[in-house]
Amino acid sequence: MTTTPFTAADGLARVYPADHSDGTGLVWAHGGAFAFGDIDMPESDWVARELAARGTTVISVDYRLAPVPAGFREDMPARDGAHYPAGSDDMLTAWRWARSHADELGIRLDGLAIGGTSAGGNLAAGCVLRLRPDELPALVVLAYPTLLAIQPEPGGDLRAKLDADPEADLFRRDSVLWMYENYLGGPVDDAPIAAVPGLATASDLATFPPTLMVNGDVDELRVSGEHFAASLAAAGREIDVAFEPGTRHGHLNRPEEEAATRTIERIAARLKTLIP
Repeated sequence: MTTTPFTAADGLARVYPADHSDGTGLVWAHGGAFAFGDIDMPESDWVARELAARGTTVISVDYRLAPVPAGFREDMPARDGAHYPAGSDDMLTAWRWARSHADELGIRLDGLAIGGTSAGGNLAAGCVLRLRPDELPALVVLAYPTLLAIQPEPGGDLRAKLDADPEADLFRRDSVLWMYENYLGGPVDDAPIAAVPGLATASDLATFPPTLMVNGDVDELRVSGEHFAASLAAAGREIDVAFEPGTRHGHLNRPEEEAATRTIERIAARLKTLIP
């Protein structure tokens, strides 16, 4: 089979075949506050190529983005887009496409994972919460995900790190709330857990698959990731949560940083455990 990336699923995804397949696969979504980013950005393209080189076939999802409203930023024109559930629906479609084409992609169903970065991590976790029990992935991989619309205040240690590095302090409560309201197309009140997975209760998480979460260090979104990890642990689910020391949000989008490669190795090693 070719190892050259190719478009699939009626243009919804780009497949990165593994160089030397070990039977594992990963359906992957980039970040970008639900409204930005694409499958050519490093945390999508570079990540996929690095994992494919390590034996995992990656299906990168080109999901529909939320709109960019007029006046959002002077250097960024307004752009039409699609509110929830469009991006979530695309993730669900890509997941089901990957399952139905697993054989031809050289992927075992018990070696197929789902994941993403930042807002893409939200889409991955939300997709899992929409799946039937017989459709669940073998593993969920969440890199510095955003999972709560109402961002809790960081603890003292994290607040001190953010105050010492103002350029890293990107996700204060009002910014995160705007991001979700833009994604939902309205207030976050009564938002479904598929849009805000951090709201999931123990009963909602009763069958949630084993999860690897890698957070940023100087990153306020770490709070929502740790909240979700605690909910998984309270539900008795398998959760491995860590952070890359010294990193700001989005380190997989900066391949020149050593932490990016460390996270790739961490993800690749966890995927290897899916091999019989």
